[in-house]
Amino acid sequence: MQVTLIQGLLIGLFAIIAGVDFWLEGLYLFRPMIVCTVTGIILGDPTLGIIAGGLTELAFAGLTPVGGTQPPNPIMAGVMTVVLAYTTGKTPAAAIGLALPFSILMQYIILFYYSAFSVLTKKLDDYAAHAETRKFSMLALLPTVIVALSYGIIAFLCVYGAQEPMRALVNAMPVWLSHGFEIAGSILPAVGFGLLLKSMLKTEYVPYLLLGFTAACFIKFGNLMPVAVIGVALALIEFYRDQKDKKMKDMISNASGNGDDGGGI
Repeated sequence: MQVTLIQGLLIGLFAIIAGVDFWLEGLYLFRPMIVCTVTGIILGDPTLGIIAGGLTELAFAGLTPVGGTQPPNPIMAGVMTVVLAYTTGKTPAAAIGLALPFSILMQYIILFYYSAFSVLTKKLDDYAAHAETRKFSMLALLPTVIVALSYGIIAFLCVYGAQEPMRALVNAMPVWLSHGFEIAGSILPAVGFGLLLKSMLKTEYVPYLLLGFTAACFIKFGNLMPVAVIGVALALIEFYRDQKDKKMKDMISNASGNGDDGGGI
């Protein structure tokens, strides 16, 4: 399949919006689930976008910036996963592995911006000290504009400009290498979800995890909606039980406080 000029421009425009959102962390439009779905809709294949979005979101589920570290860029990962699957005919799982170089490229560009924009802070301090609000606002907005344009230009060049070289490269790959990318792409969602569980999983919630895993993997459903309903039901059970425990603790605390009040002489 071929990405048209209009589709490339629309994906570049969406990359600008998602890039600004990622830079400011406002609406979380930069998450791979949203990026892949929108990219799939632009390319006329929303099903591919949704499938790729689910896999890529799991791969990035446990990857968050910590201190000075920056994980691979989720926007370029989402865009290129869908585009590579669309243009080369590879599965979304294989496309995740093929999209990582683009994601890492954008990661390094953003890291460069973090360092380069630090030189602006002294000038911003001077503008603030002299109450030059217009100059302060324009200089503070400049990094966001540069980042937005970078996302749009790079996304357009990767999606539209590099599609023929990428298709030729993928088609020239031997079967064992192509299969290796597919295996790597299939493993990445499990790794991402494992990283998420490492920081969030509590011992008392392990039974829920095992129950959900069993329902999703060993019980034959026509789709995953029953598993989602089971998950919501278990979440509600835990929520209402927690509310009940809090009320009980409050009652015990109030009763203990009232008993103490009557013990003085």
